[in-house]
Formats: sequence, structure tokens, C-alpha cells
Amino acid sequence: MSGKYATETILANAEGIARAAQVLRDGGLVAVPTETVYGLAARADSDEAVARIYEAKGRPSFNPLIVHVRDGAQAREYAELPHDAGIIVDLYWPAPLTLVVPRKPDARLAAAVTAGLDTVALRSPNHPVMQALLAECAFPLAAPSANRSGFVSPTSAAHVAATLDGRIDLILDDGRPCAEGLESTILAIRADGQWEELRPGPVDLDRLHRHYWDSALPIGEGTGGIEAPGQLASHYAPGKPMRLNVREVAPDDFAIGFGSIEGDCTLSARGDLNEAAARLYACLHEAARSEKPRIAVAPVPKEGIGIAINDRLRRAATPPD
Repeated sequence: MSGKYATETILANAEGIARAAQVLRDGGLVAVPTETVYGLAARADSDEAVARIYEAKGRPSFNPLIVHVRDGAQAREYAELPHDAGIIVDLYWPAPLTLVVPRKPDARLAAAVTAGLDTVALRSPNHPVMQALLAECAFPLAAPSANRSGFVSPTSAAHVAATLDGRIDLILDDGRPCAEGLESTILAIRADGQWEELRPGPVDLDRLHRHYWDSALPIGEGTGGIEAPGQLASHYAPGKPMRLNVREVAPDDFAIGFGSIEGDCTLSARGDLNEAAARLYACLHEAARSEKPRIAVAPVPKEGIGIAINDRLRRAATPPD
């Protein structure tokens, strides 16, 4: 191994979770399954531990991290929750929904977690392993996706090892791919009550707002800056040129199909967008490993979770600066 650590993969059973919690208490790094993608966890109250996340991932320091908490009560230790945010954390969490809200001035969080912003991104994950790990820890967990920065996000323990083996302490493996397969929806709720979607994901925000408030989503103005993960123009990259909305595939293309358009790997042969979301990163990992030099992706409808799929594909196809 060329990295700093000897990385071990262990089962995410009670013994494995207890061991992972001890690694985290000691300031180490643990890859953990969630319902979205695998997260690279470290204690969020330690400058040294959070610095190790940035080092292992090669992540730019201006890109803030999501802080994972057990529930709304723990969220309130670190953030001021505007009225709508309080309702969401009490009634809707745990869920694949991250809230960007005002950070408390006395929040016991490493400075790098918020990248110097006066807001903090918080999520309560809807996954038994991550929830069990949070229950074992007296601190919240900073946990971006468990991959090298800019590369394809991991939905299995093997995906984590592909880019982080030798760079982190431990991988918890529950033996299944992540159910949602896409990173969480990120919602900023401003002090004036305005909502802004910073990253599309599994949660339909308009439907969420109509459910609790019986009205359409109030859209706020963006700040123009990086407030949350997943906002960089180039991200989730498989390391090869990608073409999107392709119906005619060249011989040297690795084809990612959808619906009636077949491929070397298919997101969903029956045109199911939820299945496509769950399989997206697995197909991109397979494309990255292929000997074919280019990737061609079939059209995916821009509706429902297809909006989030197309967001990830667009960023994966954008060359880095």
C-alpha cells in the first residue's frame, strides 16, 4: 500500500460497529454505509480528525462537509433551526435530506467542517449501521462520500477500497449496495424562511413542502458560492471522456444504457428511474474499469429523481479545470 494506513474491511455487525466507534474516538477514519452512498466518517469535533478526511480524499479545503447526527435533538446542539427546518428534523428525519442552516457560534465543531461559513450542513441518515454507529459515539460524524475527491462515489465496500485502500483505517461492510445510490438532497433553509435546493437528490422538495405546508415550494436566491458538497462543476468523474444523451454508440464507447437503449451496463432495462439512481455509480465504476477509452450514456428523463441523475452525469462529464 502506498498510503498511510493499513485498511481493513470488516462486517458491519455489533462487534464491527463497536470497533469502528473506538477507531473514531481515537481520531481515525472509517468508511460507513448509508442509504445514499458510503461515507468517510471522522469525529466532527476534532480538527485533527477532520484534517485527515481532507488528506485522505484530496479534497479542496473550501468544500464544506456534512455533519451526521442521530436526530433533531442533536442537530439543535450545533445549529439554529428556522421554523421549517425544525418541522423537517422532527417529522421527516431520518432521511436522505441534508439541511444547510445557521451554525451556532458556540458549536463544538472543527473549523474545517464548515469551511469558514456561518452555516452548517446537517443530516440524520436513514440507515441502521450509521445510526448504530452514531448511537455509540458521543460526538457527531463528519462524513463526505468515501472516495478520492472528484471520482465516482461509492455504493459498496469494494468501491471504497478502489480509491481509499491504504489511506483510511477501516471499512464497515454490510454486504449490500446502498439503496438510494445517490447522495442526499441538500436544502438550505434561510432565516427568512426561503428554501433553496443546493443539490438535487432522492427527496423531491416540492412534494415535501406540499405534504407539510400544503403549498408550492418557496424558492430563494442563491449566494453564488460553495455552501455544500456536490456544487463543484466537475465532480463524480470516472476519469474518461463522457458523452450524454447518446442514442448511437461508437465501437470504442463503453455504453451505459437506459430503457430500450441497451448498453455494456444498463441503468434500468425497464426504464425505472429509482433503479437507475441506485445503479448509476456502479455503472460508472464499471465504465472506469473498462478498457474502452470513452463512455456514452443513453438519455435519462429529466423528471423526478431523473433530475438528480442528470445532475450527477453532467458533473461527471465536465472536464476538471
